[in-house]
Amino acid sequence: MKKKLVVLTGAGISAESGIKTFRDSDGLWEGHNVMDVATPEGWRKNPVLVLDFYNQRRQQLKEVQPNLAHQILAELENDFDVFIITQNVDDLHERAGSTSVLHLHGELLKVRSSINPNYILDWREDLNLGDTDKNNNQLRPHIVWFGEAVPALEEAVAITQNADYFAVIGTSLQVYPAAGLLDFTAPQIPVFYIDPKPIKIPNLRNPLDIIPEVASEGMKILKKKLLPFI
Repeated sequence: MKKKLVVLTGAGISAESGIKTFRDSDGLWEGHNVMDVATPEGWRKNPVLVLDFYNQRRQQLKEVQPNLAHQILAELENDFDVFIITQNVDDLHERAGSTSVLHLHGELLKVRSSINPNYILDWREDLNLGDTDKNNNQLRPHIVWFGEAVPALEEAVAITQNADYFAVIGTSLQVYPAAGLLDFTAPQIPVFYIDPKPIKIPNLRNPLDIIPEVASEGMKILKKKLLPFI
């Protein structure tokens, strides 16, 4: 039976594909204040702005490709039971070939009813005012905005608790509740941490292997480090 490798990924893994994050520019996300485009308040205040913003992000996603870090993670499925928990809303993990991906913060290529959160549709084109669910409620981006609950968190915790190995790639470990997943790893399982500017992780009960590299270079190193565990 393959060992379970659970991987928490963040913006740093997609940045090498050309996807920017709001943390790149002091709280601005592609020139917009994050509070205007990624909060329920912003949606209520100016839904047209929010829809346009995510329409642009959706179009941008069509122009980028998975990078080496995504590809190596997909290749690791040959030797491990790999489960990716990602903070990213892009589909680059799936396009690289990863088969088990849980999106904590939603998905850019899906939309949902603004009234019924369980009414979710695949959506690859622009979303506009007037696009509604079957009950004529406006559709909205399927994104977990700041101030909203993270519905997938319970599943993420259960996955983390069953990990034989845990890796953190391209996340600052500053965004909660995702950053708190480390607290649910079983004691003493190896934790690998790939980040060019790693932060100190307090009160970690696990052996920690820090790889101070960008995601693609770090994944090359991680793949070699995992070979003895196959």
